[in-house]
Amino acid sequence: MSQSRRDFIKKLGLGAIASTTLTDLLAESAKKKLFFDISLAEWSLHKALFAKKITNLDFPELARKEFGIEIVEYVNQFFKDKAQDTNYLNELLKRCKDNGIKNHLIMIDGEGGLGELDNATRNKAVENHYKWVEAAKYLGCKTIRVNAFGKGTAEEVAAAAVDGLGKLGEYAAKEKINVIVENHGGYSSDGKWLSGVMKQVGQKNVGTLPDFGNFCIERKPRSFECEKSYDRYLGTKELMPFAKGVSAKSYDFDENGNVIETDYLQIMKIVKESGFKGIVGIEYEGSKVDEYEGIKKTKALLERVGAQV
Repeated sequence: MSQSRRDFIKKLGLGAIASTTLTDLLAESAKKKLFFDISLAEWSLHKALFAKKITNLDFPELARKEFGIEIVEYVNQFFKDKAQDTNYLNELLKRCKDNGIKNHLIMIDGEGGLGELDNATRNKAVENHYKWVEAAKYLGCKTIRVNAFGKGTAEEVAAAAVDGLGKLGEYAAKEKINVIVENHGGYSSDGKWLSGVMKQVGQKNVGTLPDFGNFCIERKPRSFECEKSYDRYLGTKELMPFAKGVSAKSYDFDENGNVIETDYLQIMKIVKESGFKGIVGIEYEGSKVDEYEGIKKTKALLERVGAQV
């Protein structure tokens, strides 16, 4: 090979390396421009978890190696008997450390509604959450997500929720843990109702987790189909002043990678305009693409829209 040919190939190689490096730098720069951090909600993998293809202990490594995400949100259903099992929690912490994972929150279900009208039932629900407050602290989480469910009129359940959330909030404050409520069906999916509850509670560590897709107030009898829903954009705007996290719900995508049911550009503008600079969690629940692809599509959309707004 002639010297000139070798020089040409060498320059071409250096040019390719430089180009690749520039591309990587630009991509990294774009990520740094986002006004929020991205986390992965474990519910995005609920099908694989329920099918026992993976376990809760696998979650930290999957988040990092499969999706390039370093912040996670757990769902207590997938380790519901382990809240006080230090051996288990230590193993989970080890896997987080091994994969450079930061624990953000635990979503709590099955421990009772904090808006139950009966005092004894509501107080029992409050106490049921104590172990999860402690587990959250042990794992280095900042927050637990709870439910403000209850049966009664909107006014009755609101009053009960103020009491239940207030009591749990006081307990959690001692451990420096936030207690947040997601719009999660029923009255809680009414942005005005839930923001009103937050105003009445008035505690710094009690807030909301606005979910882009959970604004169904009432479903048809014996059906998952929504009969009465709340405007997701208005609801998100009403809940953002109290937000200590955001849940980026996604179901289906169009050919351009946009979520069909939610205008992400519009809703993320609402999030930004509220002054929020926290963590936005990916929560994919669709069925037209598998969970892994759905998570990746949602992440790509958040990065694209985040850079735009």
